[in-house]
Amino acid sequence: MHSVVIIGAGGVGSVVAHKCCQLPELFDDIVLASRTESKCKRIAEQLDKPVRTAQVDADSVAQLVSLLQREQPELVINAALPYHDLNIMDACLKAGVHYLDTANYEPRETACFEYHWQWDYHQRFVDAGLTALLGSGFDPGATNVFTAYIAKHYFDEIQQLDIIDVNGGNHGYPFATNFNPEINIREVSAKCRHWENGEFVTTPPLTMRAHYTCPEDVGTYPIYRMYHEELESLSKHFPSLQRAQFWMSFSDDYLQHLEVLSNVGMTGIEPIDYQGQSIVPIQFLAQLLPDPAALGPHTQGKTCIGCLVRGVKDGKKRLIHIYNICDHQACFREVQSQAISYATGVPAMIGAKLILEGQWRQPGVWNVEQHDPDPFMADMNRYGLPWKVTVLDPEFQLDTEEHQATNAVH
Repeated sequence: MHSVVIIGAGGVGSVVAHKCCQLPELFDDIVLASRTESKCKRIAEQLDKPVRTAQVDADSVAQLVSLLQREQPELVINAALPYHDLNIMDACLKAGVHYLDTANYEPRETACFEYHWQWDYHQRFVDAGLTALLGSGFDPGATNVFTAYIAKHYFDEIQQLDIIDVNGGNHGYPFATNFNPEINIREVSAKCRHWENGEFVTTPPLTMRAHYTCPEDVGTYPIYRMYHEELESLSKHFPSLQRAQFWMSFSDDYLQHLEVLSNVGMTGIEPIDYQGQSIVPIQFLAQLLPDPAALGPHTQGKTCIGCLVRGVKDGKKRLIHIYNICDHQACFREVQSQAISYATGVPAMIGAKLILEGQWRQPGVWNVEQHDPDPFMADMNRYGLPWKVTVLDPEFQLDTEEHQATNAVH
């Protein structure tokens, strides 16, 4: 039997709690903690298994340490905002607890998605005999494991990688984000970086577009090249990659709303003075937008997220597509969440499971693709994220075009 503390009571934290409760023989004791304990209590009322709740401010290492020393969990599952990653890692080191998150650390003052802050903790976790698993969500997370699995079983050498994230869901709101609005808008507005010929190439955001037809009748959608943190770890851990890109779907309506909000200053991350108070515009905007955790009942449609992997097998060119499709309403029926939170929360539970079982327990700081992908892939099929592999014509190419980005992302 094992005990865990889940930090964060948003959409992802809720899914993690639901999925951990589905394995009571493994997750024996669960504490759900957040700055606002009432959110934890509302989630706890939905669960089939009793969980305890707690209040903790993740901006305070002292509060985090106090919580962990009081509860003495084996593992912390960090489902809070990425601003808090380093604080929670510090607390885990002080309290002697293993660590897992779903997204890399990001400083509040700038939209900067880099792993070096967390990778710098490696020796400290080695010395403490503790495991830290980074990016055990979907992207990053499942897409990293997809890449590792395909490299292991289908190629002698992988050379090109395109990660494609399509959300074909419709929530019915004029404008909403499927995960934390502040993180989402900062991510979309950041400069694009893709890996090519041994270095990262920086371009303006969303200036490369393709039209992509998903398998299984999910539909055809415009996808835009942008930067995502898994490119940094995958290009490091698979040095044979000659090119690696990340693509995400956005509707014209979403981009038009984002442009208007940017033009009036609502997406700014620098504090401004308003009637004697310092406020950050994007944080105020996040309070006005629909809570992503509340989108579940309204969202219809499916997601399709996966990897196109090119390389060589037995001296011949090969192109493999590996992907998962999630139905928003099916996810809501199971755990009262839309598919974006579901697809992030399930891999967090799986990563935690593999650490607790000892399969992925190794002192140090690790990205998910550095471990054996096979048990993770088996658990994806077992716990709600079934995947498929198809062999495509190696001559297939994405139909790309230059795109004039909106003012919101210049």
